[in-house]
Amino acid sequence: MVSNSLRGLLGLAAIFGLAGPVFAQTPSSNLGQQVYERACAGCHAAPAAGSRASSVEQLRLMTAQTLRTALTTGPMRGVGESLSPEEMEGVIGYLSNRSAPASAGIPAPPMCSSDRLSIRIPQGVATRGWGFDPENTRRMSASQAGLTSGNLKNLEVAWTLAFPGTTTLRSQGVVVGSTLFYSAGQAGRLYALDAETGCAKWIAEPPSEIRTGLAFGRLGKTGRFALVGSDGGGQVQAWDATTGKLIWRVDPRTGGIGMLTGTPAFAGEKLIVPISAIDVALAMRPTYGCCKGHGAVAALSAETGARLWTYHTMVDAAPLGIKNSQGVEMQGPSGAPIWSSPAIDMKRGLVFVGTGENTSPPATATSDSIIAIDLKTGHAKWVFQALANDVWNMSCPQGRGSRRPPGANCFFYESDSVLRDHDFGAGPVIASAGGKPMILAGQKSGDVWGLDARTGEKIWNQKLGIGTALGGVHWGLTADARRLYAPISDPGVPQEKSAAGVHALDPSTGKVLWSWRVQPACDPPRGAKVAGCMAHAGISAAPMVLDQSIVAGGLDGRVWVLDAATGAVQAVHDTIATFDGINGVKGNGGAIDSAGIFAGGGSLFVNSGYSQFGQQGGNVLIAYRSRR
Repeated sequence: MVSNSLRGLLGLAAIFGLAGPVFAQTPSSNLGQQVYERACAGCHAAPAAGSRASSVEQLRLMTAQTLRTALTTGPMRGVGESLSPEEMEGVIGYLSNRSAPASAGIPAPPMCSSDRLSIRIPQGVATRGWGFDPENTRRMSASQAGLTSGNLKNLEVAWTLAFPGTTTLRSQGVVVGSTLFYSAGQAGRLYALDAETGCAKWIAEPPSEIRTGLAFGRLGKTGRFALVGSDGGGQVQAWDATTGKLIWRVDPRTGGIGMLTGTPAFAGEKLIVPISAIDVALAMRPTYGCCKGHGAVAALSAETGARLWTYHTMVDAAPLGIKNSQGVEMQGPSGAPIWSSPAIDMKRGLVFVGTGENTSPPATATSDSIIAIDLKTGHAKWVFQALANDVWNMSCPQGRGSRRPPGANCFFYESDSVLRDHDFGAGPVIASAGGKPMILAGQKSGDVWGLDARTGEKIWNQKLGIGTALGGVHWGLTADARRLYAPISDPGVPQEKSAAGVHALDPSTGKVLWSWRVQPACDPPRGAKVAGCMAHAGISAAPMVLDQSIVAGGLDGRVWVLDAATGAVQAVHDTIATFDGINGVKGNGGAIDSAGIFAGGGSLFVNSGYSQFGQQGGNVLIAYRSRR
């Protein structure tokens, strides 16, 4: 996909894609410029429309460590492996923001006083991970959040935490009692914070940045309570929630292939880990042997991290007997990565996941699909494929009408592929409607689906928008007992054709109950502060139900509070501003994307800043609380 695919991927895939900043020409920067021009500029010096490459201004804000991580353990390690140590440091020095503090220099928030320092684990934990509950509903009651719909109309900024030298905040925290556990990935920190004041209970430094959201649970029947997240090196990390000590770190992948984007989910004594892939971005390099990786789901022992089973979305890739225009051997099948957090049905013993497109042929029956997997064995129970023959990677144009010519690794362009990249980037939702157990799923095509959870049979389909590679429905849905709420992103879609906003559907029939469409706010001076303002007004980040309201974060940095019954706007909060962090430095708000919104302990938390795909970078975690 390019939803979660490109989110985590392309922003970093594009790290080397644009003209470098101008520096005094030291020997190392001369080398860096040469490496950039040889290894990177071919794909990125003049990015084609729709490539979603980060701008050079955004690259200049990134630290050397952020670039180094991308090249060594992150999505661009394929490029990094082709460089000598001197070349790697040269290109990092050429592109990085030299004035930004290294992660070790980011000031810490004040430590909590003794009366706020303890971490208590309550009997009922309000949120356990990406979907808040095993069903992935992203719904919180007023008592769980410590906020009511009335409070949401009367919020103020209580505190902020700023991370200079970063441009993207992508990890969703979890709130347990009065404690916010939060990962600032690019900043290389994992925090236990007091939800009310932001003071620190402990601070840890992960061995590699945690790029997913956090999941909270017990490591085995009687094990320690822990935080679990996946890092840029393809490892799952488990941290003691009370002490901030690393318990275990394991690689859930087969042969170390693939990357980890979706948040792991606890399922009893198991931990379910979705596995994505990086070929979709690496295929931009004409000399890359496209493509090898594919999606998977790994079940680990929560206690030890030992792998119990792995479900693969397809067989391993093999040479196709075809060479691209550069004479490189092509491979397949590949793709159908899993970018989102799974939904868990403990009663029926099933795991539900959504997949992305194939990245090289032959097309498989598991791409752009919802898949039910047996929790005990790891075997597929059923597969529902929404779009067949969607073979695509980032060397390809999107669709047949694009003016962009196919690249070397789009060697299948003349085949029957639909070239859409219309995967399921949003995790499926388990619901009960019309007397049936159902799976509700949103696709980047703008389609929303209602499936029979027992068989995968389609019950209904509703198309809300024309869809794009970044949504349509991008990162997530939310649901309550009466309605399903589908955000639509539609970046770059002309306003008269756009469905950008939030739409409420009847989960039994798919009937649209109400639609709220967002309008851009790009008049001066605000428009100049939001990159690509007119193109980025939609809702890409996963929204949430809170009490009787919907809370949704926009690509243009606004936080919307809507009435769940009618879609009427109850409040709007603009994060495009400069904030004074409690850690003594200033931070800037930006686009809200991915895991932008979550709540607990009487606070609404907003990740403001997401620089991928031409969106506005930022570096501030904002805590809103009700005015007293």
